[in-house]
Amino acid sequence: MRVQKFAPMSKDYPTFDCDAHVTEPTIIWERAKDHLTKDELEALKATNWYDPDSKQYLINGKTGGHLLGLRGHAGGLPGVSLAGPGIKHDIQRTLNVRNLRRSTALTKDQSDYLDHAGSYEPRPRLHDMDVQGIDQVMIIPTDIDTYPWLQNALGARAMCKAYNEWAYEYTLEDPQRLYFAALIPMQDPRFAVEELYRVAAKGCRVALIRPTDAMGNYPVQPKYEFLWHAMEETGIVYGMHPFPALSEHVPPGYTEQCSPAQLIQLPMPSSRLPHVYLGNMQAFMAEASVWVTATLMSGFFERHPKIKAAVFESDSTWLSFLLDECDKAFKLYRNRRQMLALKRLPSETFFQHCFSGFEGDESFPSHLPEFYRDICAWSSDVYHHDGDDAWRAIETMRKCELPVADQSKMMGGNARRLYKIDTPDRFIRDRVTEIERPDWWPMEDEIKEALKADAGLISRRTEAVPSAK
Repeated sequence: MRVQKFAPMSKDYPTFDCDAHVTEPTIIWERAKDHLTKDELEALKATNWYDPDSKQYLINGKTGGHLLGLRGHAGGLPGVSLAGPGIKHDIQRTLNVRNLRRSTALTKDQSDYLDHAGSYEPRPRLHDMDVQGIDQVMIIPTDIDTYPWLQNALGARAMCKAYNEWAYEYTLEDPQRLYFAALIPMQDPRFAVEELYRVAAKGCRVALIRPTDAMGNYPVQPKYEFLWHAMEETGIVYGMHPFPALSEHVPPGYTEQCSPAQLIQLPMPSSRLPHVYLGNMQAFMAEASVWVTATLMSGFFERHPKIKAAVFESDSTWLSFLLDECDKAFKLYRNRRQMLALKRLPSETFFQHCFSGFEGDESFPSHLPEFYRDICAWSSDVYHHDGDDAWRAIETMRKCELPVADQSKMMGGNARRLYKIDTPDRFIRDRVTEIERPDWWPMEDEIKEALKADAGLISRRTEAVPSAK
């Protein structure tokens, strides 16, 4: 048995993770009949279904392209349920280097060890939160690229209901620590409004909407006015969550405007930049920045003054520059504007209505607290591969010498203010400094070697499969 060790740390405030993920388990489909009408269940089967016999996901009647299949397997890491306690990026790098060679690749059992049960079940998650310094959390589903492309509106409604019921039950394990963000079927505004009121009755704080032009449904269109009014009435937060445009489920012949993430994906084959850079970083910021610009410059929040919004999983370093540009455009072109005149600077509107997520390795907000201290809310992105714990974020803030009062706001206070959630009486104060690990766990020397730039290069000749004789 090996032991993974961490430097001692402590904190004097409760954290709130405003954006962490669950990986939708197959039990959602197994129990769907308990929550849906007969017509909804049949529509779900034709729209977004898990078939237990073939163990395949069916989207719009076709197989493939489902992120929930990225579970552990021999020679691979479970990318959507990986970043549990202590699975830092250097550990992931080391294990990925191992997987480049057949002689050192992970076995199925080793990969299963990294497939954290807390991504599917609440009780293991609460244990992981204790280790990761996370006092409260807002859980968000994983397969956000799929839902906007569900072509049957009734099936999309059924999927949202089935997921939301499961997520609500998940939070009942500890309602003071676990909260869920609801999926909303944007395919039909009537269904979206009905589902919003339904989850509001269950105490839901956030409705998730992806800012993409899937099926021609970019979420600032006039047909959604009733939904925005419902958000104002219920007080549910507009949760804007982008994602890479995997485009697995775009209907044949679809010719509407590409989403920003899709435009980012297009040059990937010829750009020669690493896939992760364009697909897993720029795509998020592209979708978020277009949505922020569209809502601010169109007067969305002036038409709906009671709406609060959260910009999820897009980092926040770009935000100050974007708001500067919006303010500049407002001043330069206000006399040429053909839409209703804006009543205030776009940046002022953002500060009044919006919050922005940021992640623990992002130092820029800590260097500019006068801009970010009241609008930033920390997100771990656990259990996705790029996630990390609260201690990493606190370490970043301390290196930037951010005052503790601002740390407390950005690490939890702002999120609780947005979601109208009480500060817990008890919270985690001290870091767990040791985790027992199996004998195959990477040691320091191996990690150092794996972090070298050329560690990911292998000789195809030496690693080639022997030819049959």
